[in-house]
Amino acid sequence: TLGGQTPLKLAERLEAAGVPLLGTSSASIALAEDRDRFAALLDELGLAYPEAESASSLEEALAAASRIGYPLLVRPSFVLGGRGMGIVYHADNLASYMAEATRVTPDHPVYLDRFLENAIELDVDCLSDGEDVYIGGILEHIEEAGIHSGDSACCIPPFSLSDALVMQLRDIAWRLALSLGVQGLLNIQFAVKDGRIFILEVNPRASRTVPFVSKATGVPLPRLATQIMLGKTLAELDPWSMRKSGYVCVKESVFPFKRFPGVDILLGPEMRSTGEVMGIARTFDEAFLKSQLGSGQMLPTFGKVFISVNDRDKQFVTALAQSYADLGFDLLATRGTAKLLKESGLEVQTVLKVHEGRPNIVDMIKNGEVAMVINTASGKRTNHDSRAIRQNTLLHGVPFTTTISGARAIARAIQHEQVKALRVECIQDYYAASSKGERS
Repeated sequence: TLGGQTPLKLAERLEAAGVPLLGTSSASIALAEDRDRFAALLDELGLAYPEAESASSLEEALAAASRIGYPLLVRPSFVLGGRGMGIVYHADNLASYMAEATRVTPDHPVYLDRFLENAIELDVDCLSDGEDVYIGGILEHIEEAGIHSGDSACCIPPFSLSDALVMQLRDIAWRLALSLGVQGLLNIQFAVKDGRIFILEVNPRASRTVPFVSKATGVPLPRLATQIMLGKTLAELDPWSMRKSGYVCVKESVFPFKRFPGVDILLGPEMRSTGEVMGIARTFDEAFLKSQLGSGQMLPTFGKVFISVNDRDKQFVTALAQSYADLGFDLLATRGTAKLLKESGLEVQTVLKVHEGRPNIVDMIKNGEVAMVINTASGKRTNHDSRAIRQNTLLHGVPFTTTISGARAIARAIQHEQVKALRVECIQDYYAASSKGERS
């Protein structure tokens, strides 16, 4: 349970071969990994989860889609890193995504889950000894649900959730850990939509967020999990007394895009990051700014911001553009978005798409006239213009984001950068200034 998904698949065979397993039993692992049995457990506990079905052919997938409804998250079973995953908004796209998913795992069914659009996604890491539970960290993702958890920036503690909602998350994590009989680490992925909590996934193992949570809180989760697996109890280990707090930590992913010319920088359900950095500060705005600097993205404090969003994000674009205008940026947009912004009373310069003539937005990026690009596309298979914009953004070192939520967080970071100097302190200083951990 400290080695990722592959060891979990070996647990039952190892136990059958007479190898003693430390920590969570193979039976508990099998329960968490079996979709039908786990769904039955969630029903028994009264917990919500997105409606889902499996399919082995396009005909089965179309029938499932008609029952579940669009949009759908389509994903192969038995894969790591979200390989072959995609978000499908209508039947026309389902065939191509099914073909990709069945190519990735031809001998296994494809899962179709109801996609919770514009939901807040969260990771919760916790320790359990079978009798007691320690909530190691609740991480709120910056990017909305639909971006792979390994690619999304995330924040501890949560920056937008109410105390009541956080307490609900803690209670659900507690109940799940004990119901599954976890002896060690457990990771739960949640989505919150319209104030309602949904269970996306439960992994009876260490997740990729455990090193970040350990560093952010000062509690060495893998070491404590190992001691629990060897027979120690949480009461004996007392992780609550070790916990540090009073500051904000933001994890940002690092991507290898510059090493692969021609690759699209668009984020989605398939994991693409190869590392991560941490920003730590007294406030979310400064911590997020530090995370951007650490990941190599130098945010502008003036200049022109180009905004191009898909139809689903049009409802958010006016408020987003207003926030950048308030920071003193000049706005650029192609005809459709520009018309919408002008109708809302914003000043915006209309620029040409690539196929509309020259000079166009790509020419402006090449000429150094664009300080930042905000481009949300309609999916993995996007049109030529959007792809050309994103590739030239990368090629010419222009800061960018491909999500509305990311653009909002960047605006907050820029505002901090415009008015306050960064404070540089070592992590031991934050630990030393922390209030003593308390059990809750």
